[in-house]
Amino acid sequence: MCSWCWGFSPTWKKICSALAKDTEIKYLLGGLAPDSNEPMPEAMQQEIAGYWKKIQQHIPGTEFNFEFWSKCQARRSTYPACRAVIAARKQNPEIELKMIEAIQKAYYLNAQNPSDDATLITLADSLELNAQQFSDDLNAIETQQQLEKEIIFGRNIGAQGFPSLVLETGGQYQRLPVDYNDSSKTINYIKNL
Repeated sequence: MCSWCWGFSPTWKKICSALAKDTEIKYLLGGLAPDSNEPMPEAMQQEIAGYWKKIQQHIPGTEFNFEFWSKCQARRSTYPACRAVIAARKQNPEIELKMIEAIQKAYYLNAQNPSDDATLITLADSLELNAQQFSDDLNAIETQQQLEKEIIFGRNIGAQGFPSLVLETGGQYQRLPVDYNDSSKTINYIKNL
């Protein structure tokens, strides 16, 4: 549910494609905002909508459906979406990236609220996951514990902000540059190490 990650996704796909043969890619969930059933304050909604506009200016071609703010009851709660990725991964590790993309498209293009379990369960069903197992895993203690482990691990290896790219070589972790519009900078950086 990071709007900068959404904007970065086309560039990220180019990076992945260029490095797929030589680099193992692992996704870590950063958490961002813990569970909350409280409606997001109007000022925060306007602030985030403003980020969306800024991203559109900074990363040409990035789409957002601003109807989200009128159609959904926004909450500052991204942990459910993070747990959804873990629950999908548990059923089928190959679905992890598809779940991330489904959540992003639901949120940014289709004005659906990925802070709502019902939205996440519908997405899991659309990916042909076992909806009951997914629903059970979504809020399981083990799923929350896995999320917490990933958040801590990300911080420990130097991930700062969203998105963060960290390269591990020989047990050493190094933050990578992120250019939202130019995949070649990151690709060349890695290839020249």
